Formats: sequence, structure tokens, C-alpha cells
Amino acid sequence: MAMVPLQQITLKNVLMKPLFVLIGVFICALAGTKIFKSEIDSNLAGIIALSAMLLFTALGHFMFTRGMSAMLPDFVPFKMQLVYLTGLIEIAAAIGIFIPGFRKVTGILLIIFFILILPANIYAAIKHLNYETGNTDGKGLSYLWFRIPFQVLLIWWVYYFVVR
Repeated sequence: MAMVPLQQITLKNVLMKPLFVLIGVFICALAGTKIFKSEIDSNLAGIIALSAMLLFTALGHFMFTRGMSAMLPDFVPFKMQLVYLTGLIEIAAAIGIFIPGFRKVTGILLIIFFILILPANIYAAIKHLNYETGNTDGKGLSYLWFRIPFQVLLIWWVYYFVVR
């Protein structure tokens, strides 16, 4: 398995749609809070952005189930059901972070969830898996140059906007 030279890793090759959703919705929500609340509410904007990103990624669990189930090693049983379950977990978390009585526990569980799904992303990168098609024509290990920092960003985002 050959490593991709760092100079071949470009933003075009590794940027993910969920990051665009997270940042794009965050910027729009900042503007929206300024318009509707007369002041910028960055915490609410962060929660709205996270919720939108979770709903966006949950959609992938139902649209690309076959490819996402291939992200799991062979020893994992009930792969398709697990992909559906994790999609439902993302939807529940997208709702739970808006409910004050559930916000903190949802955030803590979401951090644990983000930690637990990282090995599947690493496994998929090693296998060059394209989760949208289920084929092995994916970005490979170069994907991890983006995915791991993105996962750290998500964990920080949840802690900063939801848990603290």
C-alpha cells in the first residue's frame, strides 16, 4: 500500500461536504441570530450548524447504506442495520441538542459517538472505499489528512457549543 505524497493532497481531493454544511450553516445562523435577535448568538448558531450537519450526514446513512456498510470490518455483524442505526442516532442527536434538559447528555454521547466512528473511517481509507458507491476507488489514506482533523473539530465543536 503506497503512501500518497503530501504535495498530491489538495483541498479539492480531501474537502468533505459535511464541513461545508457545518461552516456554511454556522455563518448563515450567525447572520440569522443578528437579524432575529438583534445580536449575534454564536452558541445558538453553533448548535444550529451542528444539527444541520448531523441531519446532512444522517441522510447519507440512508442513501449510501451499501457503501457505508462496507466501511465496517468483516467481523462486525448486522452491518446494514448498524448503518441505519447510526443514521437514526445522528437524527436523534440533531434534535436532542436543542432540548435543554437533554443537551448536555446528548453532547457527551455525541462526543463518544464521534470517537467510536473514527476507526470505521480509518478502515475505509485503508481499503480506498468510496462510501457513496461502495467501490474501492476512494481517496485512500490521503483522506485521513482531512478526516482526522475534521473529527477533532467535530469533537471540539460539540464540547464548545453543546457540553460546556
